[in-house]
Amino acid sequence: MNKNNGSSMTDFILLGFSDRPQLEHIISGVVFIFYIVTLVGNTTIILVSNLDSQLHTPMYFFLSNLSFLDLCYATSIIPQMLVNLWGPTKSITYGGCVLQFFFALDLGATECLLLAVMAYDRYAAVCQPLHYTVIMHPQLCQKMVLVAWLGGLGSALILCSLTLKLPRCGHREVDNFFCEMPALLKMACVYSKVIEVIVYALGVIFLLVPLLLILISYAVITQAVMRIKSTARWSRVLNTCGSHLTVVTLFYGTLIYMYMKPQNSTSQDEGKFFTLFYTIVTPTLNPLIYTLRNKDVKSAVNRILCAEKWSAKS
Repeated sequence: MNKNNGSSMTDFILLGFSDRPQLEHIISGVVFIFYIVTLVGNTTIILVSNLDSQLHTPMYFFLSNLSFLDLCYATSIIPQMLVNLWGPTKSITYGGCVLQFFFALDLGATECLLLAVMAYDRYAAVCQPLHYTVIMHPQLCQKMVLVAWLGGLGSALILCSLTLKLPRCGHREVDNFFCEMPALLKMACVYSKVIEVIVYALGVIFLLVPLLLILISYAVITQAVMRIKSTARWSRVLNTCGSHLTVVTLFYGTLIYMYMKPQNSTSQDEGKFFTLFYTIVTPTLNPLIYTLRNKDVKSAVNRILCAEKWSAKS
C-alpha cells in the first residue's frame, strides 16, 4: 500500500493502525462515539458548574477547568485521527503536526498539575472544613489554576523546541495515530542524551511529584475519614474523593508507564494502546465518573432542567 497517497514531501505520515486495516473501521467507530460523549459530557459539566449557583465552589471551579482542558485535549487529536481513519490519506502537514504535538504536551502537563491542585482542594475540604472557605479563597484558586496552565505551557515550549530541532534524515512516518513525543523522537536519526534527561526531569516534576502530593493528600484524608462518625458525611467524602482518585489512577498510571520507562522497553503496539487510553478514553470517562458518582452534579442538572420547564410553561 502506498502510504504517501500523493502527500507533499513536507507532510508527515501518521501510520496509526494501518498495519491492521481490518480494525480501522471498528476503531474509528469507537473513537467517534467516545468523542461525542467527551464533547457532551465535558460541555455539560462546564455549563452546569457555571449556571447553578450551588456549584460555585472551588471544587467545581477546578472541575470545569478540567473539563475545558479535556475538551481541548481530545479536539486537538481526535478530528485529525478520524480524518485519517476514514479518508484515503494518512498524512498531516508539518504545521499541523507541530500544533498537535505542542497542544498534547501543553494540555497533558497542565492536567497533571491540575489534578494535584484538586487533591489539595479535597484535603482542605475534608481536613480543614471550618477554615475551608478561608484557605481556598477565589484568588488562591485562580492563581493555582494559572500556575497549572503556565507550567504546562512552559514544559511544552521546552520539549517542542528541542524535539523539532532533531534531524530526521528524511524520515516522515510517525508510527502512531497522532504526533506524540515518543513517536517523533523515534523518527530522529540521532540519539540525544540531553532530551532524554530533560524528558525524565520533567516527568519527575509533572508526573511523580504531583502523584506523590496526591497520595500524601489522600493518606491524610483517609485518616480524617476514619474519624468521621456521621455515616452521611463519611459517604459524601468517599463519593467526591473516590471520583478524583479514579481519574488520577487512570490518567497518571498510563502516562507514567509511557513516559517514565525507557522508550525501547515498550513495544509500539503496546504504546499505541496506552496512548489511545489516556488521550481518548480518559477525557471521555472523566465527566462520566464525576457525574455518575456525584449527587451534587446530578441534582444541579435536575434543577436546571426543572427551571427550564417552568420558564417554558410560563
